Amino acid sequence: MPQIFTTLDDARGQIFDGDLLLFRRRHWSIGSLIAIAGRGVHSHAAKVAWWGDLPFCCEVREWYGGRAVTLESQVKRHPGRIDVYRVNPEFRWPRYDRLAAVRYMRRLAGCDYGYASVVRAALLHLPMVRLFVRPSLDDTLREHRPPFCSQAVVMADRIAGGVDPVPHLADRLTEPADLAQSPFYKYQFTLTAN
Repeated sequence: MPQIFTTLDDARGQIFDGDLLLFRRRHWSIGSLIAIAGRGVHSHAAKVAWWGDLPFCCEVREWYGGRAVTLESQVKRHPGRIDVYRVNPEFRWPRYDRLAAVRYMRRLAGCDYGYASVVRAALLHLPMVRLFVRPSLDDTLREHRPPFCSQAVVMADRIAGGVDPVPHLADRLTEPADLAQSPFYKYQFTLTAN
């Protein structure tokens, strides 16, 4: 997929509450392991939440946990690495509630990061494990561990928003690459610094 680069200032009118932010991997980190194991270029997932006239990045990030930071701060920190995806393109899922999904992500601020959940999802990529263990499709199993980034995003859209963007996979096994391939999200552009 060819990237379309734009500055945050130029894109402000085209970024909406609930839009998906997928971060491309850059260097070694837990996130880069997720991207490599998941066969994708993305290592982190978050959602856009507007507060007044400022777009925020709501996320559950390694080393920090759940938080909300300005999108501008993240674009300065990761220029050319944040892809914006439109949630519910062409309104194909009319019952989807983007504002409820954003409220769900906001409530995750302050939660711990799900390191154990990331390890469990990554183990399914090991060759011998893949032969004997099938990925779960069951979203109803209660998860008592904190979520990791893409798990938090898919839970927000499924539980609060009312649409499961990756119906063929359980929330606790959903990776950024799964979100990028879902028809529930459509690539718009990649944000660069002003």
